[in-house]
Amino acid sequence: MAFLDHTIGIMIHPSSEWKLIRKQKESFKQVFLSHVPFLALIPAIASFIGVTQVGWSVGDAAPVKLTVASAMSLCALTYFALLGGVYVLGEFINWMSKTYGVQGPEERVHYDGAALAVYVTTPLMLAGVFMLYPALWLNSIVLTLAGAYSVYLIYEGIPILMKIDKDRAFMYASSVVTVGLVMMVTAMISTVLIWGMGIGPVFMD
Repeated sequence: MAFLDHTIGIMIHPSSEWKLIRKQKESFKQVFLSHVPFLALIPAIASFIGVTQVGWSVGDAAPVKLTVASAMSLCALTYFALLGGVYVLGEFINWMSKTYGVQGPEERVHYDGAALAVYVTTPLMLAGVFMLYPALWLNSIVLTLAGAYSVYLIYEGIPILMKIDKDRAFMYASSVVTVGLVMMVTAMISTVLIWGMGIGPVFMD
């Protein structure tokens, strides 16, 4: 599979792009490694630049910034969390495939689950570029829109990739969305716990 193949297509014409993705004959490892490690760099690097060079303000106060060391460790943690999150989502999709009657060789189903996880998270990864300007209102709007498009991609992609009828596809997609939300909440709780242990941001004086 080509480097970052289908990344633009899934953003501008998802229906036809899902059909092209379905025709690919690659492995879970290939589709994952050719996309996720590179896409995850976007929010990680943008966040690092944003919180160390630009900062964010509350009202008319001076911009708040993080130290380089603190930002580097937090952004690295974010990067690996994104890798792990996409991988785990793909595994959940594969695990649920039997429940919803997905047919086909195990390797094929495994690829389809990985492809779904990779491409539905693409809008969120690309939206990470807005972290260059870490204003809460801006990033909240952008991530909400990206999240909504990711949900749309799930409902659009499952019946095409998994080749199941619309009723089962709807239930399958709803389950995937639920898993994604649970993972997001879990990540937020984990962040709070980690910060509570003293491994949190260090602000510039």
